Amino acid sequence: MNKFTKYIYTTCVYIFLYLPIAVVIIFSFNNAKHSLVWQGFTLKWYTALFHDAALLHVAWHSLLLGILAATGATIIGTLTAVSLFRYRFFGKKILHALIFILILSPEIVMAISLLLMYSFLKVPLGFWTLLLAHTTLCIPFVAVTVYSRVTTLDTDIFEAAMDLGATDFTIFRKIIIPLLLPAIVSGWLLSFTLSLDDVIISYFVSGPTFDILPLKIYSMVRLGVKPEVNALCTLLLAFTLLIVITGYQSIFKKKPK
Repeated sequence: MNKFTKYIYTTCVYIFLYLPIAVVIIFSFNNAKHSLVWQGFTLKWYTALFHDAALLHVAWHSLLLGILAATGATIIGTLTAVSLFRYRFFGKKILHALIFILILSPEIVMAISLLLMYSFLKVPLGFWTLLLAHTTLCIPFVAVTVYSRVTTLDTDIFEAAMDLGATDFTIFRKIIIPLLLPAIVSGWLLSFTLSLDDVIISYFVSGPTFDILPLKIYSMVRLGVKPEVNALCTLLLAFTLLIVITGYQSIFKKKPK
């Protein structure tokens, strides 16, 4: 492939990926409720969105659930990755394989499995069932992300720290965590995104007392895409970009010496 062909190919890929998103953003400012023809610029759909108390309440539910699930999954996934790298124990290879199986298995399988478990244990569906389900969904993604980073570390650093009298907890807190911080942040961001847009698992394990944004949007678009939905999706995209840019600026971007 010559340079011009590569440029055309790359451009087509980006258009295919981002053109639908651009359409959603553009029509969130369209002064028409049901027409796909541009009728003029307006912000009234955003105003209507911010005056919808019920929808804002559901959005807060999703943010709270995403933050808690991502934090719990990041803690468990990081400890799992470090344990797989540093220690030898019975069933280590099996655990390593099970992590990838959870990533590759369809979400519908996990959704039904969790629903059966909740039904068997007679756990009422609601916030806690959703939190446990989302945390379970995100753990393998964090573990794989952190493990790919921890395998690049020089083990001589740990041996030198132990020769100087450092305990395992001190090595973990002062050496491993700082070195793995970019991967840990990446795992948290990935987990937050997975929790924020999950529909399949949430549909099976959510109860009537705790509604979340993906299910709310799904119920709204079944009757047609409303301009408020376009505005809501645009704000979610902006919020996600803000989190990614903030994480990149604070963690990933190297400061000049």
